[in-house]
This record gives sequence, C-alpha cells and structure tokens, in this order.
Amino acid sequence: MAKFIFVTGGVVSSLGKGITAASLGTLLKRRGLRVSIIKMDPYLNVDAGTMNPFQHGEVFVTDDGAETDLDLGHYERFIDEKLSYNNSVTAGKIYSEVISKERRGMYNGGTVQVIPHVTNEIQESILRVADGHDVVIAEIGGTVGDIEGLPFLEAIRQIPGRVGRENILYCHVTLIPYIAAAGELKTKPTQHSVNELRRIGIQPDIIVCRSQLPLKPDMKDKIALFCSVPKSCIFEALDEATIYRVPISLQNQGLDRLVLDKLGLACVDSFEVRDWLDFLDMMDHPASEIDIALTGKYTSIKDAYMSVNEALTHAAIHNRLKVNITPIEAEEIESRGAGEVFRGIHGILVAGGFGLRGMEGKISAAGYARENGIPYFGLCLGMHAAVIDFARNVLSLSSANSSEMDPGTLNPVVHLMEEQKKIEGLGGTMRLGAYPCKLKKGSRVHEAYGDLSVVFERHRHRYEFNNSYRDRMEAAGLKVTGFYEEKNLVEIVELEDHPWFVGVQFHPEFLSRPLRPHPLFRNFIAAAKNLAQRG
Repeated sequence: MAKFIFVTGGVVSSLGKGITAASLGTLLKRRGLRVSIIKMDPYLNVDAGTMNPFQHGEVFVTDDGAETDLDLGHYERFIDEKLSYNNSVTAGKIYSEVISKERRGMYNGGTVQVIPHVTNEIQESILRVADGHDVVIAEIGGTVGDIEGLPFLEAIRQIPGRVGRENILYCHVTLIPYIAAAGELKTKPTQHSVNELRRIGIQPDIIVCRSQLPLKPDMKDKIALFCSVPKSCIFEALDEATIYRVPISLQNQGLDRLVLDKLGLACVDSFEVRDWLDFLDMMDHPASEIDIALTGKYTSIKDAYMSVNEALTHAAIHNRLKVNITPIEAEEIESRGAGEVFRGIHGILVAGGFGLRGMEGKISAAGYARENGIPYFGLCLGMHAAVIDFARNVLSLSSANSSEMDPGTLNPVVHLMEEQKKIEGLGGTMRLGAYPCKLKKGSRVHEAYGDLSVVFERHRHRYEFNNSYRDRMEAAGLKVTGFYEEKNLVEIVELEDHPWFVGVQFHPEFLSRPLRPHPLFRNFIAAAKNLAQRG
C-alpha cells in the first residue's frame, strides 16, 4: 500500500510549501522510492487555464494537456517525473464532479453535502494517484484557517480511516517571523497555526519552520511543548540563495530518514547526491556571466514566467555561466525602441502570451535580433513574432502588417488554427499537451536534440503559421526545421546565416530539469556565451 504525506501551511501564504513538498519528494525518490506529488488548490476555478498571470503566475502544462498551478512545474523539475491531470486538484474540479454525479443520479436522490460527498471526492482524487507509487505527497494550497480550504483539511483528517494512520504523515510548514525592532524570532504565530490545525482534528507529525535566521534550541523546545511535536520532528527551512539548496538542507537535518522511520518504509540507508551537489557547485562557481533579455507581457511578475526563468538558469549552469535575466516589457520596446532597450544584451528570448498588447514590441525584438546577429529564441508567440517580422521586413508582405494574428485579416502570416475556429457559435479551447515534432536532419535544432528524428514537446496555443507562406519564407532563408506531420503544422523555424535564431511553436521550458537542461535552452545560452566572449 502507498504511503501518504500531507503538506499544509500556516501563518502566511507563499511560505514554500511547494518547494518543501518537492524537496522531500526528491530525497525520497533518491532513496529508491516511487514518488508522486499532488497540488490541491481550494480555489473554485476548475483549472488554472483562464487565470490572470498577474494574479496567479504561469500556467504549467503537462503532457496530457492539463493546465495547472505553477507548483507542478517545481514538482516535475525536482523529482524529474512527468505528472498529469490527476496531479492537479482544485475545488472547482471537485465540485464539478460532485454536481455531475448528482445530476446523473449517482447519489440515489440523497441530500448532497460537503461531508461526506465533497470530502469523499477529494479523498478519491488522492487515492487515484497512489496506484504504482510507494509515496504520494499532497500539498494543500492556501493557509490553515482559510474557509475555502476546510473541505480539503477535513478530507485529509478522515483519510486515515480508509488507509490506516500508520500510512499517513502530516507535515505543517509555518513561519517564524523575525521582529526587527525587538531583534527576536517569534514562535507564537506557529503555535496559533498548529492549534488551528489541531482544532480541525489534525495533529502534525512534523513541523517545518520557515525562517530568516536559525532557530535556537530553546525555541525548538517551546514549539515542541506548545505544539505537541517532538523536538526531533522540528526542522528549519532557512532562506536560501536558490531553491535547489533546500533538498540538501533538509537532508542534512535528517528529514528524509525521519519520514522513512515514521512511515515504516524500508529502503537504502544511504544514497548518492553527488550529481545534485555538483550542480550546486557549478552554480556557485560560474566561469563568466551573460545578460539575457526576457521579453514578454507579464514580466513585472516573476512567477508569470517561472519555468522560463528556471530553464535559463539550468542552461546557464550547464554552460558554467551565471545568467543575468533582464525582464523587458514588450510595450517598453514600442516606446523606447529596440536599440536602446537591448543595448549590451547577449541574447533575446521572446516568451509566450495572449492578446494584442505588446505584440509590436515582440516583433521589433525579433527584428533587432535578426538584423544584429544577436541569439534569438522565440517561444510560441515568440515564434509568431519572428515570422511576422520576417514576412514584413524581408519578404515585404503587406498582409503581415496587421499587428497580431487577427482572424479577420485577409490571409495573415499567422492565423487561427482550423480546429480552433468557431463552430456554431461555440469558441475553441487551445491545442494543449505533448505532440510529436519531426526534425529536419542537419538543422541547428536537430543537432541540439542529439540527432533525434522526432521529439515530443508541450503546447498551449490557438494560432499557427500559415503554410501558404512557407515556400517563400524558406526561399528567403527562414527554414522550417520542425513540423507536426499529421496536421502539417510548422513547429520550428530557424534563420540561416545567423549565430542562433530559433522560433518554436511549443513551450520547451516545461521540460527543462536542473540536471538535464532543455537542449534548445542549453544551445541558446551557449550561443549567447559566444557573443559575450567576442565582446
């Protein structure tokens, strides 16, 4: 039977529950266990697909096309496992399923209530992931005390009755705030948070304390006394220079060994983390630095491009570099001009996005990189910007002068995908998930992928390159080097006679890992390094 670890949070949000869960998953996997992680969000959206990036950050996409919270990106990067639709659970998804069952008469006419119907559905979503795994880690979003999170907390309170208390471990992540005026760390918020959790009926087995400063022994004694948790089960999660240090910090404190003991899991007593330590060592000792401009529409919020930032970091470390990522709002290019905005930059990445705002700035970014030999990497809408710039300024096509992919424009260079067009008044969704991309032999991307003939990459888009322009574009030097054969969709374009100019229809950032940077990000950073070395 699988074991279950439930990670809750207290005092404030954004404490690092997701990183704690991901770090623990990393340590347990390296013990030889089969691990999966679930994010359980109490918001009423069915998924994150329609949520505003300024409020919620990026939408992470899985192979099966699920649009999820960005924490699933952390999970995949840390445990190096592909997750799915079942690993993302929201209150909206739960209530939608309960109401659907009620409408189909599956409750036999009974009164449908939060307890037991909603809580049972939450438990089923947890147990569904357990098949084939030794450990399932479930992070409960929000903070203990939030009204919307109560059904999830009640569900995990009940679940020992179904699987046995010996197969359950509750981990509570809380804040130990530092009061500068008093020069002291305070444990009282943690005491209140744990008391609230206990009032609900959950006694934590482990407390992970997020803090700016190390906890003194007497503070751990106080937390142990008032929270009824052994001192040996209280751990520190100090602020780190990088999230990738957290697994090593927790392992040094013995968190993984304690979890194994409490859950009765037998596995290897020691395990190899040399590769992870080597990664951290390379991060700490870069040979040089480069400057990359991350151009987008939501750059004022770092979380909006979380996976892109992480993929650039992974690739830079692999190249023995420190990458300085400069966020550039696309509208700033429109007002100031590309020449001024990109002065001193060694590489330009244009990220994805939706809508007209800032599109002209993205097109200008692609044009500036093309004309000045600066490495360019266009992701999804960034590829669209590249082909629009090329059509306008190399092919001189008047049909490319519309600012975005407007379905009403006559024969646009980038247009709405056929299956996304409105049918009988109903709008399309998006092309989501992993699809095969056939690579052109001898191309720059073919080399980057290690001479693979077909790769699978994750998509999230409604627009595509218009194939009627393909021959003219390729004749002028912008080659199609990746395509989806079944639908004859252009997936990758690259510019001849340029140091590195690649646009992709997909989102490669979702597949980058700390120890295995995505090959396209890796080679993009290498090209930027070459430019920096040339001065």
